[in-house]
Amino acid sequence: MTAPTEPWTRRAPVDLPGPEGDNSIAREPLWYAYGTGDDAPEPPPWTWAATPPPDSHVPPPPPRPAGPATPLPPGTTDHLSALPYPHVPAPAPAVPNALAHALTTTFAPLRREPENPYNEHRPYASPRCLFPVHAFVGDGEAWRLLEPTRHTLTGPGTGAPTRIALTGRYTAIPLAYQWFRGSLVAIETGMVLRALALGLELFGIPATLTPPTPDGPGLLRELGMEQTWEWSLPWLIDVDQPHPAVRRPTEPEPPAPEGDPSLRHVIDVNRGSLRGAGQHSICGYRRVGATSPTQPAPMTTAVPPTPPPSQRTPTWSELLWHRHSGRMPRALHGMDSAKCLTPLPTRTLTTALAWLGVPPPHPTLAAAFDDVTVTAVVQHIDGHTPGIHRVHDGTAHLLHQDPTAPAGLEANYGYGLTPVNGCGISNAPLTVFFSVRPRELFARFGPAGWSAAQHACGWAVHGLCLAAAAEGLFARPVRAFKEIQTKEVIGLGEDETIVLSAVVGVPRETGGAVLDLRT
Repeated sequence: MTAPTEPWTRRAPVDLPGPEGDNSIAREPLWYAYGTGDDAPEPPPWTWAATPPPDSHVPPPPPRPAGPATPLPPGTTDHLSALPYPHVPAPAPAVPNALAHALTTTFAPLRREPENPYNEHRPYASPRCLFPVHAFVGDGEAWRLLEPTRHTLTGPGTGAPTRIALTGRYTAIPLAYQWFRGSLVAIETGMVLRALALGLELFGIPATLTPPTPDGPGLLRELGMEQTWEWSLPWLIDVDQPHPAVRRPTEPEPPAPEGDPSLRHVIDVNRGSLRGAGQHSICGYRRVGATSPTQPAPMTTAVPPTPPPSQRTPTWSELLWHRHSGRMPRALHGMDSAKCLTPLPTRTLTTALAWLGVPPPHPTLAAAFDDVTVTAVVQHIDGHTPGIHRVHDGTAHLLHQDPTAPAGLEANYGYGLTPVNGCGISNAPLTVFFSVRPRELFARFGPAGWSAAQHACGWAVHGLCLAAAAEGLFARPVRAFKEIQTKEVIGLGEDETIVLSAVVGVPRETGGAVLDLRT
């Protein structure tokens, strides 16, 4: 994470992306173009194209390969309930079927909330509970699809699983999100990487992580996806030792449908992340050492070295169970934060900073996260001045006191308080923003920097979600802030763009049922 600086100290000497209605999602393609060197980017022609309403979207069926459905073993919750939080077991699997239990810990549904318009709820947050990132499990001969809702591995493989492929399906997200579908998949991939790293760690399974490689489309075909344009290039997680490299055909991909021009651009950005890797030396990555951008690296820890103990979640099972994004009663949308009548303990922010400070597992992602600026808007936390703080090296540095900042954020949030929508940002004790300077990001990392920063921010936000659960709070990842006004509230520079943010609030009791789906 970048060192704290005074706001507005660096200005770009060129025109920056215009307001375009100040919709941060619509501005994303402009920021990407600006990062590549376009000093006056124009909105793509499809920016304001008519699209079906998001609620009319029907996600495609699971990419289920032919073959039997092998049930995942029960008992994961019992194992997690026996693990005290925040203790992490030493490596070496201590239970049979450890990898299957790690997969259940990462992906399997935890609960259903009948009054919530979006279900199911897994251990990590997902936009509208769509979960576009899928996991395939390989045994060296064949691949099986992990189907979390069925608790099965589906496909022809019969050997012991040794490899996991993660890929995101862009068409699982409504067309109305247009270009932002790529960002949502990249952000959720980062969240899944942290959730999976935690699951592997809790069951003592060492692993290595390999970023997407140029033969990614060939791997997608190997996974069974002929329409490779629907999918992001896969990440590979090898249990214990990386598999030998496999040379796959590099035949051209089929084109995306003509009627979805924004998706064509999304795919170009995803595939283009590998272009220029040789020109942007990995030696320029501050944390990288000798590892190249597409080489395997150890799956490092997802947990802070000394997280504060929790008075709310004594076991890892309880921590994952209590993670949520804020609830509303009676099928209302949004989230609401109760007012803090007394200050929250200092530990609230200490825990959040500890989880935020854990670098992503691969050196490429860790280096990109070094270029992310983390800004925290704090109030009602004991020992901390209400206002704008910059986070660096596990410490929140006060930039300026401003008790009105949370109200300013709520005024610039895209889903304000209405009769059908809750919005508790003005009461939230903590709202965190992750921002980058695209021109600097591209200069340092090339096209790979864009997605790498999104992966890294997803990784960090999932950690923040777990920190909030440990303190009895909710954490809601959001991207609906109006960017220009919000940057003024939190003191970002003109040449910075917000990658992701999260609202940490005090949950209200809704009285609604919570159905336990754990196994």
